[in-house]
Amino acid sequence: MRTIHFFSEDTDYKPKHKTALRRWIKETVSTEGYKTGEINIVLCSDGYLLTINKQYLQHDTYTDIVTFDSSEQESIIAGDIFVSIDRVRENAAKFNVAEADELHRVIIHGILHLCGYGDKKKEDKVRMTEKEDFYLARRVFKQV
Repeated sequence: MRTIHFFSEDTDYKPKHKTALRRWIKETVSTEGYKTGEINIVLCSDGYLLTINKQYLQHDTYTDIVTFDSSEQESIIAGDIFVSIDRVRENAAKFNVAEADELHRVIIHGILHLCGYGDKKKEDKVRMTEKEDFYLARRVFKQV
């Protein structure tokens, strides 16, 4: 069964409204022209994500998200999305936005990576932010 799973690692954070989150993610994937495969969203600490960043990407830096694409078919997206709750909280305060909104932005950012969007070049970052804003505006819920 293809589905979206939520896990917590090295944090006690548990998302609320998982059903609504899953529906929103599936609608995003569908709008982008894909089907939803197996997607694991792992909410974790800075330390946990730093270890993953070092081990798999050879990056010795803190980050809010790391996405691993495990798609086997072009039309179906699948993968693991690791989100640092510590970074989400810090960025929410820094940008003066609700924690739930920042979490949603980071999650949808990972989903967009699975859909093939990049963010290394300036024009790609602009496009990614436009897509994030578009899908955030389509949410029918605001709390997690």
